[in-house]
Amino acid sequence: CIRDSVSTLRVYRTPGGIPSPFWQDPFFRQFFGEDFFRFFGIPRERVERSLGSGVIVSPEGYILTNYHVIAKASQVVVGLVDKREFEAQVVGVDPHTDLALLKIEAEDLPSLPFGDSDRAQVGDVVLAIGNPFGIGQTVTMGIISAKGRSNMGLVDYEDFIQTDAAINPGNSGGALVNLRGELIGINTAIVSRTGGYQGIGFAVPSNLARRVMEQLKRYGRVIRGWLGVSVQQVTPQLASHLGVKEPWGALVLEVAPGSPAAQGGLRRGDVIVRYDGREIRAAWELRNLIALTPVGKRVKLSVIRRGIEKDLYVTIRRQPERSVTSP
Repeated sequence: CIRDSVSTLRVYRTPGGIPSPFWQDPFFRQFFGEDFFRFFGIPRERVERSLGSGVIVSPEGYILTNYHVIAKASQVVVGLVDKREFEAQVVGVDPHTDLALLKIEAEDLPSLPFGDSDRAQVGDVVLAIGNPFGIGQTVTMGIISAKGRSNMGLVDYEDFIQTDAAINPGNSGGALVNLRGELIGINTAIVSRTGGYQGIGFAVPSNLARRVMEQLKRYGRVIRGWLGVSVQQVTPQLASHLGVKEPWGALVLEVAPGSPAAQGGLRRGDVIVRYDGREIRAAWELRNLIALTPVGKRVKLSVIRRGIEKDLYVTIRRQPERSVTSP
């Protein structure tokens, strides 16, 4: 089902005047040399090629990959295992999660079904599939080493699955698959001192990737929800001071005037412990959930205020452009 490599072509043109057709003749260029072109300011083109991976997620030819695989590309080509190649259309990109959605003109393609990444557990056996170093389709095996990795400084919205399945340059955009053959992640990055595999790889969870994909498919970009608060993680010291039993939840530091949070009665010092029925253990979880909430949805918040739990209701609005990563 995972049958595609993604290659990109980037053309860079140096500034200069209008060249004569003679400048394109390879014998002419060889005779005069590159210094001649630099001296007279004749424009030259520099071509860069890069390789990555992708996942066919629908029979109609939609493909998920990483944004950094296709960023600034002049041309994107998808190669299948059966040796067919297609020039791909970029449907939409989301640099804030490092995801991109491509489309090729093909029908009845074998596609990989989405799995529920929330149900994946640490210790589960997984397969990483991709195109490392451009050598072709490769499968490696490992386990899920950790979940919910954030604050890695890789993208704005982080909730990575960590795995020790071998991931190398060229694997970016490839699939992380469970033993049921379901997509549970998009391989995105590694931690390495050498540039190669050292046992720590990160994948965007499939549930997050699917929500981003649906918006890219519908709008060509991601429209994120906004609550209008500034929050921080509840530490053990803060928990005892705030009357919270466990050091979980998101402490509200500031409420933007006129925001959904202000209109819903949220106050500075409240600790948000549940959002739309989901328990909040970390501030980044709240931030990600708000961002992916449909605009206009009415959401129930459970907060602890001065040691007493109470429920509030807010209607999520569209995130302002100036506040791309603020919840």
